[in-house]
Amino acid sequence: MGELEGHDPARMRISDADRHKVAEVLREAAGQGRLDLDELDERLEATFAAKTYADLVPITVDLHPAHLAHPAPPAAQPMSPYAAGLPGTAPRHTTSLAIMGGQDRKGIWEVGANHNAFALMGGIDIDLRQAIFTTREVIINASTVMGGIDVIVNAFTRVSVEGVGIMGAFDEARAKVEPAFGADSPLVRVRGIAVMGAVTVVRKPMPGERRKRGLRRPFPGPHGQLH
Repeated sequence: MGELEGHDPARMRISDADRHKVAEVLREAAGQGRLDLDELDERLEATFAAKTYADLVPITVDLHPAHLAHPAPPAAQPMSPYAAGLPGTAPRHTTSLAIMGGQDRKGIWEVGANHNAFALMGGIDIDLRQAIFTTREVIINASTVMGGIDVIVNAFTRVSVEGVGIMGAFDEARAKVEPAFGADSPLVRVRGIAVMGAVTVVRKPMPGERRKRGLRRPFPGPHGQLH
């Protein structure tokens, strides 16, 4: 009993769900103007490098009342994964276009209810992992002709792949991180057509966050590659 009484809960190991909750607190603070984008990047990196609850304290202690300084276990009330009602807090992009070239949407940017992407013999990356969602449901209209479009989501985001591939592919790739859905998880619907090209949706860790060991592919494939 003496050992248990002396145990410091702040030294307990945190889960991915805890890290995602703190990340959403940081995004909300940035949306309210209490963090600039450089500070947000730094704190997000520190959040996904954190090991214990104590590690998270200095990241949020100056942003919220004391009861948020020590994040609660996963069963606590979830944070919102989108910044509804906070438009204009980051650059908003409604379209992505690549013709014999490339375009990337990544980092902290605002995505509305719809985003239109078209690639002709080019490539587009639409990285939604750090994006500020203004609605619970986002529709990505992604079409390509002899090109490629990658839509990247984090563990907390639900996806629905609803496009068609003609002599090409329109699908969801193998996840690089396990899903960690919550009651407030947004939904991203990816629609469109891929003609002699590919539209791929993939779930990846947050920038700076390590991929789950169990999802690495250590086994050689038929041609000797590691999978």
